[in-house]
Amino acid sequence: MKKIILFDGECNFCDKSVQFIIKRDPEAIFSFTSQQGEAGQQMIKKHHAPSSVDSIILIENDTYYLKSSAALRICRHLQGAWKLLFIFILVPYPIRDFFYNILAKNRYKWFGKKDQCTLPTPEVRKRFL
Repeated sequence: MKKIILFDGECNFCDKSVQFIIKRDPEAIFSFTSQQGEAGQQMIKKHHAPSSVDSIILIENDTYYLKSSAALRICRHLQGAWKLLFIFILVPYPIRDFFYNILAKNRYKWFGKKDQCTLPTPEVRKRFL
C-alpha cells in the first residue's frame, strides 16, 4: 500500500522537503497532497487526524503519524543513509517533538511562504493526489 504524505502547501521548507523525498524515493512508494487542498482535507477526515496540526502527516496502513514520528518513518523508506535516521524512533517522542516543534513554529520565518505551488513535471505530478 502506498504511503501518503500531507504537507503544508504554503511552506517553502515543506515544498523543498517534498522535492527531497521524491528524489530519494525511486520506487515511488510515497504520494503527496497539500493539507490545505480538497484531497488533503478528505484524507485528514477519513483517518481522523487532527485538522489543525502544525506538522507533516504521514498516512501508512490506515494509521496517521505526526511530527517527528512521521519524519522518521518517511526517512526509513528513503534511498541512501537517510534510512539510518530511523534509529531516533527509540528516543521518546516528547523529546523528538520538542526539536521538531522548534522547526515547525519557525519555518515561515526561516524559509518563507509560497504564493503559489511549484508545478511538477508530468512524471512527478502522477504522485500527487
